[in-house]
Amino acid sequence: MSGPTKTMTVITFAALVLITTYTVALGSSGWLWFAWIVLGVATVGMAAADSGDSPTRTPRPGRPKPQP
Repeated sequence: MSGPTKTMTVITFAALVLITTYTVALGSSGWLWFAWIVLGVATVGMAAADSGDSPTRTPRPGRPKPQP
């Protein structure tokens, strides 16, 4: 998992804690839960895209190719 994906995961779980705290203290808000679900789906999508080991990836320009 890359750095941006880890950051997105931490933000998603922090938002879950904050929304749960808000719900307990002040009552439920459907829009907050909807926004959290959208954030969660985006996080899962990032993780899925990050975990795919694509054989078509090419090395970055300017980096030497590995020697056999």
